[in-house]
Amino acid sequence: MDATIEDVMKIVDTFQQQENFTYNEMAGLVRMAIDTYGNILDRISDPRTTDWPLMNSPIPTIVMVLAYLYTVIFLGPRLMANRKPFKLREVLVLYNGGQVLFSLYMLYEHLMSGWFFDYSYKCQPVDYSNSEKGMRMATLCWWYYISKLSEFADTVFFVMRKKDSQITLLHLYHHSLTPLETWVLVKFVAGGHGTFSNLINNLVHVIMYFYYMVSAMGPDYQKYLWWKKHLTTIQLTQFFFVFIHSAQILFVDCGYPMFLGALLLLHSAIFFGLFSHFYYQTYNRNKAIKKD
Repeated sequence: MDATIEDVMKIVDTFQQQENFTYNEMAGLVRMAIDTYGNILDRISDPRTTDWPLMNSPIPTIVMVLAYLYTVIFLGPRLMANRKPFKLREVLVLYNGGQVLFSLYMLYEHLMSGWFFDYSYKCQPVDYSNSEKGMRMATLCWWYYISKLSEFADTVFFVMRKKDSQITLLHLYHHSLTPLETWVLVKFVAGGHGTFSNLINNLVHVIMYFYYMVSAMGPDYQKYLWWKKHLTTIQLTQFFFVFIHSAQILFVDCGYPMFLGALLLLHSAIFFGLFSHFYYQTYNRNKAIKKD
């Protein structure tokens, strides 16, 4: 069945003119709507990534995000209510060290796939070809998406250690939104201008997870973590650069979707605001309270 939106609307109008319609007619409408959704998705998506794992439909990713939120907000705290917090020292060192290596690998691949060589920092279209470099960047985008799913473990470890104060609105918003954003990236624009934010994010994550790794090593290493405040400054700088870089899409047309450029602007602006609030609450406000 190769339906269009117009076909669906004609059937809806027909049904609206009838007082009653059968179950089979309703089922036919639902099937046609699903087929229409699939046809639209196929027409505008990147054909290279359609059959890749988890890329056929957004539903698996949405289900994983919902399961993550249910686990860390309801199920996890309930299971931990009458338990002592897990220490997880060795696990955290290994996990954060693994994230450092994973981020380093993706940082290198972003540079080698275009940003170190021929990508334009003003406006870069997506290379939808099956060339070696085009496929290398597309594959990297998929691994970047997988990395966002792996970061669910950050919150799970907070729950297991009863670090409830760490599970903030900012934290949950960030970890639930980025898998959905990166799914869209791989499905529709696996490469091009938007991957600049991925490049910067990988660089920041190398620094961030290195900090977490050292922090997990124990009290003897706390003296090396004097730069905690600067870590938030680095994250704020990240969103500032992404905002400036994304804004160029509104004035320069190279074929990259302007709509996605606008979403990147909104994304970076929201995160800049949330991290600025976190910075104020954590450092400036606490400092003022201590003085009083």
